[in-house]
Amino acid sequence: MPTPAQPKNPLHGITLEAILNQLVAELGWAKMGRRVKIDCFNSDPSVSSSLKFLRKTPWARTKVEDLYLEVVRTRIR
Repeated sequence: MPTPAQPKNPLHGITLEAILNQLVAELGWAKMGRRVKIDCFNSDPSVSSSLKFLRKTPWARTKVEDLYLEVVRTRIR
């Protein structure tokens, strides 16, 4: 449940690592690589290398977070 500081942020309290692990479990690296075209998903992918890249690259992190929200919303329907 969101805290009062960020009541409308659906990502509040969810770590980037948790987001990646859930996306890998639900979509797999290949599908993630097709949806978000970044090398760390397409060439020898790992959670560790992806975390390093995403923490340094705001535009890519935003795309991954958007993909996660899309997957979560689709699952709820």
